[in-house]
Amino acid sequence: MPVSTCVFDAYGTLFDVTAAARRAAREPGQERLAEIWPRLAEDWRRKQLEYTWLRAIMGDHTDFRNVTRQALDWALEASGLDDAALTLRLMALYDALDAFPEVPATLAALRARGKSCAILSNGSPDMLASAVASAGIHAHLDAVLSVEDVGVFKPDPRVYQLVCDRLGVRPDQVLFVSSNGWDASAAARFGFHTAWVNRAHAPVDRLPHIPAHVLTDLSQIPDLSERL
Repeated sequence: MPVSTCVFDAYGTLFDVTAAARRAAREPGQERLAEIWPRLAEDWRRKQLEYTWLRAIMGDHTDFRNVTRQALDWALEASGLDDAALTLRLMALYDALDAFPEVPATLAALRARGKSCAILSNGSPDMLASAVASAGIHAHLDAVLSVEDVGVFKPDPRVYQLVCDRLGVRPDQVLFVSSNGWDASAAARFGFHTAWVNRAHAPVDRLPHIPAHVLTDLSQIPDLSERL
């Protein structure tokens, strides 16, 4: 059956997770951050993902805002920037991350072709609502789904089942799009059509299931959805 629904991961796929550190580094008084922000952003994201995986394995769930704050605390300490005011500023900026430039046009093109569009994210509902509003893409989305509805982070299969349960679709009707190779792999295992947005030109993860399509940005998604 043709693809009727395109589901996107949020952080790193629609929203640029480096934007908070980059924007803070441009502000007055942040000369030290300006020197090291790429490393801080990388550490922050890596720890954020590691903490979601570890909590899922341990069965010790918390919401994504808490995970994001704990990962930031680690990254700031590792960079020698243990600054309470900076912590609050970076967390505030994380609620208003920049969308990648092609996001609005991609979503609009999908809707014009009759496709439903949704987000499936580790993000907590309040964080996702803030990011979607800041990016101005709410009108292009039919649903914003959070793992908080099942109380476990990706790649647990219960997360991907949310799409079928909430949107009333079968796995083979869904094109799932993520910038995380492991996420696309888990979605492929679940039965979705998958596209990995490999902006960093990284190697494919050595996992049992691999993404069916590898792209460098989201602009090719509307055409791909028509071919499936």
